[in-house]
Amino acid sequence: MITYNSPAQWGNFGEVLPAFTKKTGIAAPNDPKNSGQALAALQAEKGAPVADVAYAGIAFAGQLATADVLQKYVPSGSDRVPADLRGPSGLWEAIHTGTVAFIVNKDHLGGASVPTGWNDLLDPKYKGKVGYLDPTQAAVGYSVATAANIALGGSLDNWGPGLDYLAALKRNGASTSAQTATAKVAQGEIPILIDTDFNGYKLRDTGANVEVVIPKEGSLQIPYIVGLVAGAPHKANGQALLDFYFSEEGQALFAKGYMRPVVGSVPAEIAAKVLPDSDYRRAVTIDYAKQGKVQQDFIKLYQDKVGF
Repeated sequence: MITYNSPAQWGNFGEVLPAFTKKTGIAAPNDPKNSGQALAALQAEKGAPVADVAYAGIAFAGQLATADVLQKYVPSGSDRVPADLRGPSGLWEAIHTGTVAFIVNKDHLGGASVPTGWNDLLDPKYKGKVGYLDPTQAAVGYSVATAANIALGGSLDNWGPGLDYLAALKRNGASTSAQTATAKVAQGEIPILIDTDFNGYKLRDTGANVEVVIPKEGSLQIPYIVGLVAGAPHKANGQALLDFYFSEEGQALFAKGYMRPVVGSVPAEIAAKVLPDSDYRRAVTIDYAKQGKVQQDFIKLYQDKVGF
């Protein structure tokens, strides 16, 4: 079976999918797409679907529903997901959340200190050292842009502060990537990646000298969703995978990858290895449905005013 947008380096999919295969005997290879690429592929393949399950940032949920590329399925165990994190007619459910954060490789800062906030990254000492995922394609990239915009005084109706900031960041040598870029942080190619907290913690656990920073001006929580693809060629296998995601074993594996569950609390052994709750209180929640609705407007503004 095929599940779109499940890179082995993202979160803990490198462990989750092999564990599912070991439990069920159903092959489920990792897939390198980001949310936008997954949506585009599902739309292109609508007449002859290839994938069985899709994963995406919640900003893409409305587009997935509107494109009619998902079908109703309520996974076993997902009934405890809060109503505002569940899709219409059972098309999708949020599986976990992350938080926009800086992942900083302290070995490749050239003697500079670890940045603590958005405005720090504009300092010439970080020139060419900052990267983030393309916000016109990747859900986390759009979430980074949203987080910066809100933290610096903007809103979903006013992208001015965020666009001005990202344009200034570009002038300071920032780069964008289409797909998961944590490997580039480990190599020092991107010493400071604005991404999700959980990818930073996972990278730290591999031995990289990285620090996770939730910017002092504020940040954003990012729910991620899963759904069964309409016309899935291996529907039963797709349903089995979604059931596994919400099972005790699946949730424990996602938590091991530092993803915060949408139901229940962070396991104590994980909480002991991450930033304190006082840092996470700076990460806000927003009207995610509206974030999805204004995404195309943002993309045009970004391409016009920032571009890469």
